[in-house]
Amino acid sequence: MSDPKPNPDELDGSEQPFVSHLVELRDRLIRAVIAIAVAFAVLAIYPSPSGLYDFLAMPLVEHLPKGATLIATNPISPFMVPVKVTMLAAFMLALPVVLYQIWAFVAPGLYSHEKKLVMPLIVSSTLLFFAGVAFCYYFVFGKVFTFIQSFAPKSITAAPDIEAYLSFVLNMFLAFGAAFEVPVVLVILVRMGMVSVQKLKDFRSYFIVIAFVIAAVVTPPDVVSQLALAIPMCLLYEVGIWAAQLFAKHTKAPDSDDAATT
Repeated sequence: MSDPKPNPDELDGSEQPFVSHLVELRDRLIRAVIAIAVAFAVLAIYPSPSGLYDFLAMPLVEHLPKGATLIATNPISPFMVPVKVTMLAAFMLALPVVLYQIWAFVAPGLYSHEKKLVMPLIVSSTLLFFAGVAFCYYFVFGKVFTFIQSFAPKSITAAPDIEAYLSFVLNMFLAFGAAFEVPVVLVILVRMGMVSVQKLKDFRSYFIVIAFVIAAVVTPPDVVSQLALAIPMCLLYEVGIWAAQLFAKHTKAPDSDDAATT
């Protein structure tokens, strides 16, 4: 009888000692930090921290009354807030390098069919998060600030604090970025066998209600921003169902009967 052939879905690479894994993890963390530091240095030169904050504040400033500006109630805010914005922008700019380092560290421990799933999910989740942030900045902010200013009494001069505005922006970015991850979440749930595609289709009407509840909780109390979050979530739910079907088909583990022969 001939020796059994190796399983084509065996783990790629051999096991490494625990210390070697720690060394590799350290090296990849250092590379990720260097990438963020380089991005920070570049952004500090151009467009500069103040330029980045001006860009971030543009949707609000454009809707303030003529002559009104943002204020700083903390003496160090004019320095610290732009630096925080630059650090955030540097992390987002270096995110592809950071994700690649994570992928390169975990890839040797994955089966070949798992690699077909992980890398597309990393790329798609990053792009979807950026899409959510861009949608929030270029579309939602303008509508929200127009709506808010239309209700401001004439006796009040709007002068928002820069730290409060930064906190508001980060919360909105996080909310829309996370909401745009709906397709990725559905793909993972189906691929892990926690739900089926048919159950996702049956759950569609309930998800619509959940989407509007989430939008009402995480967005400002105006109809525009709530609809701007809930409607994309519902559309992305449909995209997630289609993507789950596609990924489940092309990332299925090979059957043990087919994988091993004598």
